Amino acid sequence: MSLLNSILEYNQSFVSNKEYKQYQTSKNPNKKAVLFTCMDTRLQDLGTKALGFNNGDLKVVKNAGAIITHPYGSTMRSLLVAIYALGAEEIIIMGHKDCGMGSIDVEEVKKTMKQRGIKDETFETLSHSGINVNHFLEGFSNVIERVEHNIDIVYNHPLFDKTVPVHGLVIDPATGELELVRDGYKLQQ
Repeated sequence: MSLLNSILEYNQSFVSNKEYKQYQTSKNPNKKAVLFTCMDTRLQDLGTKALGFNNGDLKVVKNAGAIITHPYGSTMRSLLVAIYALGAEEIIIMGHKDCGMGSIDVEEVKKTMKQRGIKDETFETLSHSGINVNHFLEGFSNVIERVEHNIDIVYNHPLFDKTVPVHGLVIDPATGELELVRDGYKLQQ
C-alpha cells in the first residue's frame, strides 16, 4: 500500500471514531506565542512538549534549519501574521543541536539534484538570473549564532512591534534539554 493510501485509510478511521475531538482548539494560540523552529523529525512532538506546550497553545512555523533567509520571505510573514492577526504576543526562535543544516554539503546536494534530473543548464540559468544556488542551499556553522541572527532579523524588521519579546533557545533533540540563547524580555529594557 502506498503512503498516500495508508494516510487516507487511517484518516477515515480517525474521523469516523471522532479522534479529532481531542485536538479541537481555536485558530488563536492559547499561550499567545509563536515558535519558529526546524523541521527536523526529532522535533515533531519533542519540540513543543519539552517547552510545556500542548495542541493549540502556540503557532508553529518550521523550515530546514530554522533559518530566516530573507526579511520579506514567507517565514517572516508568518511571524508577523501570528502577531498582528492571530494574537501571538511572544516569539520563540529555537534551533537545535546536531542540525542537518549545520553540516549540509551543498555540492553533494547539487550532485543529488543532478542525479535526479536537474540539468547543469538550470543551475547556469539561475546563476545568470542572479540566484546563487550555493547560497540558497547553504546552512550554518554555529546554531547559537544562527538563532541570534534570526532574532536580530525579526527584532530589527521595520514592520515588527518591538514590544513583542523575541526569545532564543537551542534544544537538544536527544533529551529535550534547552539552552537559553537570548531572553526576549531583556531586549525590551
